[in-house]
This record gives sequence, structure tokens and C-alpha cells, in this order.
Amino acid sequence: METVSAQKRKTTASEPSPSLPLYRSAPELEVSLDDFELYAIDRLRVLKAMSDGLSRGKKPDEIGALVTELWKEHMQHPNPSDVMNKDIISHFVLRLVYCRTEDLRKWFLSMETTLFRHRFRLESLEVQRMLMSEFKLPFKALSNSEFEAVKEKLGQVARSINQPLPTVDSTIFKVPFEEVPELVAGRRVYMLKGDAYVAMNQVASLVVTQFRSHLSKALVLTNRKWTSMIQEQEKDRLTPIVEALSSSYLGPDYSQPKEYAEISIKDIDRVANSSFPLCMRHLFDKLREEHHLKHGGRMQLGLFLKGVGLKLDDALAFWRVEFSKKVGTEKFDKEYSYNIRHNYGKEGKRTDYTPYSCQRIITSTPGVGDHHGCPYRHFSEENLRAALSKMGVSSRTADDVMDKVRHRHYQLACTLTFEAIHSCSCDAGINHPNQYFTESQKILQQRSQAAE
Repeated sequence: METVSAQKRKTTASEPSPSLPLYRSAPELEVSLDDFELYAIDRLRVLKAMSDGLSRGKKPDEIGALVTELWKEHMQHPNPSDVMNKDIISHFVLRLVYCRTEDLRKWFLSMETTLFRHRFRLESLEVQRMLMSEFKLPFKALSNSEFEAVKEKLGQVARSINQPLPTVDSTIFKVPFEEVPELVAGRRVYMLKGDAYVAMNQVASLVVTQFRSHLSKALVLTNRKWTSMIQEQEKDRLTPIVEALSSSYLGPDYSQPKEYAEISIKDIDRVANSSFPLCMRHLFDKLREEHHLKHGGRMQLGLFLKGVGLKLDDALAFWRVEFSKKVGTEKFDKEYSYNIRHNYGKEGKRTDYTPYSCQRIITSTPGVGDHHGCPYRHFSEENLRAALSKMGVSSRTADDVMDKVRHRHYQLACTLTFEAIHSCSCDAGINHPNQYFTESQKILQQRSQAAE
């Protein structure tokens, strides 16, 4: 099996054993290409779920609980001794993936810093102090006399932020204020002559600031190495994996319908109205209106319909009825039917093609006369509001959707639309048009059964 080389982390037997590495250097290990990709995907599941949680306004304690749950679910290893290796390897693979543009670096830096913050807080005091010493932070523990001199001020700050009052046994550090910008900005520390007085339970801010600074610089250096050397050297091996990971879809495969195994032509208008996401409703409506779609639209809608259970014979009949109104039956059979059979794996390489994920649809670039792509990204605000209103979304919810769109959270905008239409929450978020359809049908069938 092909492997990738990396550098091993060294510790001594006398050190505590933190479960949180600082990622100072890549491990010297032989990593199979399969593990190289799979470890990165597992970590990416954690980071993307965190990102969704933050975008949906989850509070810090909720994000902390989410991190713990996600880490346990995705970052374990059958061999306990390899858990740390998986952690370190996955981090450095994603450094390669996300070092390549400013937007990618910004997202990765934010998510890894958030992840580090919550994992640091779970460590013991002994390990926290060890990590602080590894960063060589400019902190100094207060002596008893120094503590007594500022005790009253420290108590005032503690009361203002609902923290326990410091005692003579408390560990308080005096650090330059610029080392703890988050605490200073939140007025969570006492300040005197350029120094901030930081309690041990606040020390995460010290370490996180240093971690973020180190990682930010490392990402820039990694990008230089990637563009000057690694990208070309690994063009036939690592480069395709690295370039695909940042836009990879991590959810279920919808190439075959699962829970709702089949829809027929007679069902299609009903389910389009009730359970198609906006991207597919727009294509469906344009097909009915213009009796034609360009290649991108045919692929996006055609594979979606295949994934929701439209059989090949029905698909041919459906597209033939629409296209024949514009191009005629003979031209349809000659120029268009081949592609439909091809999508179902009946022509050419006989590949069973998979419906497009949200990520793929969002990153597409429709041209003039095209109707594919993501409406939340490509529609004007006026057109998007009109489309949402047609789906039954209230103007108030449309305002929330537009807020997500302005911040480029297109999948969250779609999730809000789903929640508004179905009057229920969708905590997992919408990541695939076929997921939208499946979840919608599940809800509608449950309600239908309950009403019987």
C-alpha cells in the first residue's frame, strides 16, 4: 500500500500525557494514502459540524458539548495507541488542504482555534500548565503579598462576571495585556500598568492566542511550500486528494434511492411542490415553462430525480414529453436520450452517477441562459425573496435567510427555508438536495400517518 512520510512527536516518560498536541511539527510516520485521506475526512466532519453550529448561533457551552460529542464519534481509532497519531496526521493533512487560499486559511484557522480552545479546557490543571510552559508565555504567578495588594480589585472583576472570588490559594498570573486580547475586550480581567491579572480558569485565552498566532504563521509557510514545491512533486499522488478535500461532500451516497424507493411521473408534480429544495424546484419550473434545460441543468435535475427514485423508463418519458414540445420527439431521441441513459449507467462507461451535493452545486458557475447552481448564491435578492415567497416562506424568515446569504452561509439559508416550510428544526443542516427531499418526505409521511 502506498504511504506518505511524516515526522514523529517526541515526549519523555516523565512528562504528563496530554491528549492535546500543539502541532509544532509533522510526525515522522509512514501513512497510507487511504489513512491520509480518511483521517482528514474524519477531522473535517468535526470542523464542519462546529462551523455549522457557530453559524446557527450556538452558545460556547453548546459548542463545547458538540466538540466533545463529535470528537468521540469521529476521531477515535481501533488501536488506542494510534489515536494521537490520527489527531496529528489529520491536522497536518488539513493544513495542506486549507493553506491554499486566504479564505480557506481563515476558515481553518478559526475552526482549529475553536477546537483547540474547548479541548484545552478539558485538560487537567497539570497538563494546562505544561502546555503553557511549552509556549514560553510571559506570565508570572503572583506572590502572596502581590495577591493581597490587588485582592479587592480581583474580587470586583470576579463578581462582575459571576466567577468565584479569588482566595490566597488561587493561582493568578500577571501577563502583558496584549497577550489576552479576548479577556481584555470582554472586561474579564483586572488591568494595572499594562498588565492583566488572569485567573487559572481563564488561562485558556493565553494559550489559545499563542496557538492561533503560531498556526496562522504556519499556514502561510505551508502555502509557500505547497505552491513552490509540493503541488508539482505530488501532482499524481497527493495533489488530487488535497485539492478535492476542501470541497468534498461528507454525507451519504444518494446514487440509489433508499427510504423512498420510487416515484412515478404521476407523483412528480406533487412531490416537486412539497419536497424539492429551491435549486431543484427552480429547475423543474423552468423545464415546465421553457420545455428545455441546458446541459448543466439537465445533469443537476436529472441526477436528483434519479436519486429520489425516478426509474429510467419514467425519466426518459418525463424528459421526452417536455423536450418534444420544443425540439420534437425525433431530435430528443437522437440528441438527448443518450445522456439520460448514461446517467443511469446504461451507456458509455456504465458508471452509476451520483446526484450532486450542495457543495458541488454552490461552486458551479452558471452562464447566461443557465438555470442550474444554487439560488441562494446566484439569485439577486429580489428574485430570491420572490422564490421564497412562492414556496410559502414568510417575509420575516426571508430576512433571516438573506442574512445567511450575505454571510455566504448558503446551506444554512436552505436549512432555514426547510425549517420554515416544514415547521420543525433540522439540526443536522441541509448538505444535499436529496437529503432535503428524504427528510421532507419523512416528515410529511409521519404527519399523514398520525392524521389517519
